[in-house]
Amino acid sequence: MELYFPTELGEQLAFICAAATALLGLFALVFPASILRLTAFQIGQVRPEGYAAVRSAGAHHLGLGLAAIMLAQDWIYMVLGIALGFAALGRLVSCAFDRAFTPRNIAFFLLQVVLAGGPLAYVFGTI
Repeated sequence: MELYFPTELGEQLAFICAAATALLGLFALVFPASILRLTAFQIGQVRPEGYAAVRSAGAHHLGLGLAAIMLAQDWIYMVLGIALGFAALGRLVSCAFDRAFTPRNIAFFLLQVVLAGGPLAYVFGTI
């Protein structure tokens, strides 16, 4: 079995966004303490359940990104885009209600929007 890399520009963008999602998920799965530091948690206060939650969320992103890469179907790309879009919406809601408009939070929001936009743009034919 060989790895399929798309030839169409829109699908290449969706593929790259899926690969980036998988890589970020792998990073969270393998290095949960670094992810917690990056997202402004203090490591000394995290219990083992907190590390498990970060690893679980990372594995979820890894699995979703890999599924999109391996299956390369429009519906899977749509699921990836919608899931990341709702994650971005959740971050935006947090910014509004939790007064969390920080440069770091805005940067993560923009990353989520870009990663969601690639697959959705491909599926809806805007690219």
